[in-house]
Amino acid sequence: MKCGCSKDGNSEKGVKMTLTSLTEYAEDSIVSRTLVENDSGTLTVFAFDAEQGLSEHSAPFDAIVQVIDGEAEIKIDGQSHFLRAGDVIIMPANIPHALRAVTKFKMLLTMLKAV
Repeated sequence: MKCGCSKDGNSEKGVKMTLTSLTEYAEDSIVSRTLVENDSGTLTVFAFDAEQGLSEHSAPFDAIVQVIDGEAEIKIDGQSHFLRAGDVIIMPANIPHALRAVTKFKMLLTMLKAV
């Protein structure tokens, strides 16, 4: 399968992938690709064009953001955090957070569901 996806839409296991090439930037847009989605959580790669973002919201589970390209501002409970490629931050469950691309940026988002 060319996309490296299995029949259930998850990424094919045992296949080498390069995080930065799993999604492409699109003008004035946010692009995402879910790598894994199951009862334990999700693993999704996002590509944000500069100045694109996600408005303030909260999630019922902890979410881990790993910046893999570019720069982003992530607000957690009103406090700004500026991250660059290689940085990681944990957004706690039920706490408001928002994201904004300072430059074009890509991130790997891991959502861990409570058991």
